[in-house]
Formats: sequence, structure tokens, C-alpha cells
Amino acid sequence: MSELAVNLVIVSRLLMGVMFVLFAIRNIGNIPRFIGILEGHNIPLPRPVIIVGIALQFLGGLLTAVGPFPAVGATLMIVFLVLATVLFHPMWRYSGADRYPHTTATLINTALCGGFLLLIAVSV
Repeated sequence: MSELAVNLVIVSRLLMGVMFVLFAIRNIGNIPRFIGILEGHNIPLPRPVIIVGIALQFLGGLLTAVGPFPAVGATLMIVFLVLATVLFHPMWRYSGADRYPHTTATLINTALCGGFLLLIAVSV
């Protein structure tokens, strides 16, 4: 891999990983709101689900950004993104204008999964 490619991978790891570490820290203050959302979707054990989600977000982001195992971090992030999409943005449950933000979130999360897959590809 060229020096430029290596540097771009480092910048990508930092941008993607640090973003999710910051989101995880922010989300700690939103736990009651997230529990309410999951309760509204009839998800059992919403508090532990939220705690696991924030832990995945934090650890996956940290390992992606600066850890010695970026592929593990990126894999954790993909797991987080799939779970977040299914639990918080089930676009199939909505119709009309209510579906739009959930479809957008699903597409964004799908694109982020693609970015994490690229990080895995260059890390193994």
C-alpha cells in the first residue's frame, strides 16, 4: 500500500472511530429517552439493550480509531449499526412522511457499514 493510502486509512479510522466515541458519550445522557423509544417498540429489557449499544458504540469506535485491532472495532461498529437500524429506525413500520427520516437513517447506516467494511478489508 502506498504512503498516501496508509495515511488516508489512518485519517478514515480517526474520523469514523472518534465520531462514534463522541456519540457514545453523548448518548449516555439520552438513556431515558432511548429506553422510552424501545419501550414504544415493545423491545424487551430496553435498559440493558441501550447499555450494550452504547458500549458497542464506544468500544467499537475506540478500537477503530486508535486500537491495535481496527478490524475488530469496525466489526463491532457494523453490529451496532445493524442493531440501531433495526431497533430505532424500522422504516417498514412507518408510512408516508413518518417513514422518511427512518429511511434516511437506514441509508446512512448502510453507507457507514460500507465504510467500516472497507476498513476491515485494508486491515486484514
